[in-house]
Amino acid sequence: MAKSDQPTTIKKYANRRLYNTGTSTYVTLEDLAAMVKDGEDFLVYDAKTGDDITRSVLAQIIFEQENKAGQNLLPTTFLRQLIRFYGDSMQMVVPKYLEQSIDTLTREQEKFRKQLTNTFSGTPFAPLEEHVRRNMELFQQTFSMFKPFVPPRGGVAALEPEKVPEPVVEEDNIDDLRRQMKDMQDRLERMSKEPKKEE
Repeated sequence: MAKSDQPTTIKKYANRRLYNTGTSTYVTLEDLAAMVKDGEDFLVYDAKTGDDITRSVLAQIIFEQENKAGQNLLPTTFLRQLIRFYGDSMQMVVPKYLEQSIDTLTREQEKFRKQLTNTFSGTPFAPLEEHVRRNMELFQQTFSMFKPFVPPRGGVAALEPEKVPEPVVEEDNIDDLRRQMKDMQDRLERMSKEPKKEE
């Protein structure tokens, strides 16, 4: 059966059962996970209210996958940091940043696979470290765009964004990136706590 250009409609009933209107069959979260892996797009609607609940169902699929032994993709530190961004001034930047990061990883996954299978020719994680470094630079550039609007301790708006030191590529590059992310989070928290002075 050829794939439609339109996303498949899935209905979720009060008894928590999921119904695939494309195949006229009941499906499970595992079935939906398989559809995602096959590149089949779908939208999930609450059968009673008609509300689009796709995001919560996808999050539920991730939760189920994360609870399987040996299938964890999301490190605990990442999840904690993500939770900290909710309600933070950087919340509007995070979704686009994560979307661009995963798009880049998806586009370059074949290169990463080849590098990982060819471990004898060099460091297998070098492309991944380079990808992380580029994403960190992008995040810092995005963050610096918002800095002119945040008054410094003296209360006068900065005329130029503060220059962020470029990350140094070293053996412990990942540790450096984590430290820089922690520093940025600390700075953001300090800036959000400072009272804004009237000009």
